[in-house]
Amino acid sequence: MKVQIYGKNISVSEGIQERVESKLKVLNKYIIIDDDVIVSVVVRVYPRGQKIEVSIPTKFALLRAEVTHDDLYAAIDLVVDKLEDQIRRQKTRLSKKGKEGLAQLFIDQENNLEDEQVVRTKSITPEKMDLEEAIMRMEMIGHAFFIYTDEETNGISVVYKRNDAGYGCIETSEY
Repeated sequence: MKVQIYGKNISVSEGIQERVESKLKVLNKYIIIDDDVIVSVVVRVYPRGQKIEVSIPTKFALLRAEVTHDDLYAAIDLVVDKLEDQIRRQKTRLSKKGKEGLAQLFIDQENNLEDEQVVRTKSITPEKMDLEEAIMRMEMIGHAFFIYTDEETNGISVVYKRNDAGYGCIETSEY
């Protein structure tokens, strides 16, 4: 994997670059990441702390995590811990659901509101999948919802995280 680090309100030193690269190499023991994959890391400095965002596009899904902390090096450690936890949870979910084709992506192992507002328009083509796979993909990208085409109904559906820690699903129908 190739790591590209962008600094916002901070210049990225060699020490930061080396720390991020060495910590992200740990993920290679959990998931297959091709050498040509470009990992995007954004480091930002705010008056209330320092934030690191990591996005790793894989063949299957986008792994994404972010952490805000007073110490940048602690934030780097915490963001990698989040990514490891995300990978482990998704591998377990795939194994339980019998999705062996998707599980091949994984390597077998034993073991605050910001001052900035981001407005973005995004166009997607919803992929055909079942509800469980949609939940897994939503969790892997770290979003609160995910849009997909339901395998059973062939309709567009939205799965989302509920405030009561469960999931909800909105299914569309034709008039």
